[in-house]
Amino acid sequence: MTAPHTAESAHTAESENNEEKNDMVIARTAVIGSGLMGAGIAEVLAKSGCDVIVSEVSDDAVAAGRARIEKSLAKAVEKGKLSAAESEAALSRLRFTTDIADLADRQLVIEAASENEDIKKAIFAQLDEVVTDPTAILASNTSSMPIIRFAQATSRPERVLGIHFFNPAPVQPLVEIVSSVLTDPEVAETATTFVTEVLGKAPVQASDRPGFIVNALLIPYLCSAIRMLEAGLATKEDIDTGMVKGCAHPMGPIALADLVGIDTCLFAAESIYTETGDPAAKPPVLLSRMVDAGLLGVKSGRGFYEY
Repeated sequence: MTAPHTAESAHTAESENNEEKNDMVIARTAVIGSGLMGAGIAEVLAKSGCDVIVSEVSDDAVAAGRARIEKSLAKAVEKGKLSAAESEAALSRLRFTTDIADLADRQLVIEAASENEDIKKAIFAQLDEVVTDPTAILASNTSSMPIIRFAQATSRPERVLGIHFFNPAPVQPLVEIVSSVLTDPEVAETATTFVTEVLGKAPVQASDRPGFIVNALLIPYLCSAIRMLEAGLATKEDIDTGMVKGCAHPMGPIALADLVGIDTCLFAAESIYTETGDPAAKPPVLLSRMVDAGLLGVKSGRGFYEY
């Protein structure tokens, strides 16, 4: 005799189904772009045991990305943070391609292309066409751009969200999980579990607003420090020393702007200021002139300081 279908049994069945839905195991991953952030994210994924495909625009970009990851892993081995065997294992999990169609079977794709909205929208439209798994998660590593705009470039906006790593990705523990107004809560939950349990990072939940959590607070602070320098109120050394010695910050704001990237700071400030009108985020003229001069910070060898 079949047991009667009670409200309790229905609830149990529903709970079991929900557990199955949330039991997605992500193993096949991809990263779009292998610049400073993309290479770092790919390294994190590979060291965590994931199968990783890195997609780039050219063979030269592939060679540069591969070299960037190999150099980072070698440095980790040299510092004793990774064994030679672990480094080799991570490298064995990495593949590179210039054909985005090779990402067809991926379960998670993290876009880490340049901070250009049109470029990112085009990438998400391509991913929507080539990624065949209907449960795949499409994510952006953008530091400040609206996730909903990328989601709307796809036919599955509920499976698009932000997974924002911090530089350098192999070292920094924080990851912002950014849900748009259309992101399925289960997708955010799956991404959060993956970031925590597989990558060993510390995720925080952020709303889809300019700058999310960290940059919404950080960029106005950096702009304020640069305005102070621009006005001649203090030297860069004294500004940095003041915040390190006076506020126990690990790094002063001027040096931090160099580390983040002067161009990245400018883009984030423009994005936040344009959408919110917050005067604290209005980019200082000096910031724009630094970018015009190609003085981008650590990555170019010279910013406010020389490297």
